[in-house]
Amino acid sequence: MKNFPIPTKEQVSPANQTIFDNLNGMVGFVPNLYAIFAHSDTALSDYLALQNRKSSIRAKEREVINLVVSQVNNCSYCLSAHTQFAKMNGFTDEQILDIRRANISFDPKLDALAKLVKSTTENRGHASAEVLENFFAAGYTESNLIDVVIIIGDKIITNYLHALTDIPVDWPLAPELEAAAV
Repeated sequence: MKNFPIPTKEQVSPANQTIFDNLNGMVGFVPNLYAIFAHSDTALSDYLALQNRKSSIRAKEREVINLVVSQVNNCSYCLSAHTQFAKMNGFTDEQILDIRRANISFDPKLDALAKLVKSTTENRGHASAEVLENFFAAGYTESNLIDVVIIIGDKIITNYLHALTDIPVDWPLAPELEAAAV
């Protein structure tokens, strides 16, 4: 497999250098996966615009989506990063494992969201009618559904990019789920 070097600030375009500075200020470092985007002069800013768009989905819900999609796609990088973000959003270690399994006993609304996301991701957009009905019955709207699909797409982009580049994970590694529990 081709080795994908992680570009340094000096190796990227001036626009990406500015983004690297902003990431350093916000996160304390430039995550490897964001740095890989900087091989393109425009991809990093395009991706961050998508990721930071206004949404009807709350931060905790977003992390549920990110974790479920990353679990389905078996992306160790995104699972590790979003485990940290989920903790920052108030989820416990055990809750994060439940989210990744799409079996959330502590919040029925988040459970309906996780099951929709898992079904949608596993079936390439074709979630079961029952799962979709449960999503709406839990209180979500058509607007929420659109925003969920955009966030799923956002996470698929990074899951696939990591799968294709296999860059090192620079976050604390997320624990593996037991095969029978997934």
